[in-house]
Amino acid sequence: MNKLAVLSLGGSIIAPEKVDYSFLKQLNENLRKYLKEDRSRKIILVCGGGAPARIYQEALRNIIDDPDCNELDWLGIRATHLNGQLIKAMLSDLCTDNVITDPTGHINFQGQVLVAAGWKPGFSSDNDAVILAERFEGKLIINLSNIAKVYTDDPKKNPEATPLDTISWEEFKTMVGSTWTPGKNTPFDPIASKRASDLHMKVVCADGRNIENTMAILRGETFVGTVIG
Repeated sequence: MNKLAVLSLGGSIIAPEKVDYSFLKQLNENLRKYLKEDRSRKIILVCGGGAPARIYQEALRNIIDDPDCNELDWLGIRATHLNGQLIKAMLSDLCTDNVITDPTGHINFQGQVLVAAGWKPGFSSDNDAVILAERFEGKLIINLSNIAKVYTDDPKKNPEATPLDTISWEEFKTMVGSTWTPGKNTPFDPIASKRASDLHMKVVCADGRNIENTMAILRGETFVGTVIG
């Protein structure tokens, strides 16, 4: 049995406005307990950008008209590196590798934890999570953000939008489209979705702030969320 779990840790829960250290403290305690129960378990944590990405991208948009998409992406990527370094430091005794910023490069993964962040323009850190899951033979990605489930539409804009327990990749890709723009807010990045779909992976989207629920997903218990795939 593959005991690898891949968590795409959204920037919206690491640093929604500023670093949520109360949440991270609880996450740290629970992940350590989970890993201590079985030393053969491994976790890959892929970090998003959150507030730092949003603030710096917005700054560039206010400084110059029509900024280059690659430059906006690089600001977001650097924000993921900052968040990734924080998570790596939090779990440093369990994580022997430096923060992974190229999921296709050399990776030892000798510890129980691997921390990764953004790679290059053209997609979000969700895509890095899929590449790492493929590389280390993970079949499930747990996508943790500030939403509990995927909806049929944006619930902030459409009061008729309803939450989904399951959705096929084809339906999901129709919903999120096929193109990426820096800072795009979708449950799972369109580029990552195509890759995960092609690889027949499953993605669980859930509210990462509910740590008990996250631990239930990791342990294969009943949880609240949306299964894509």
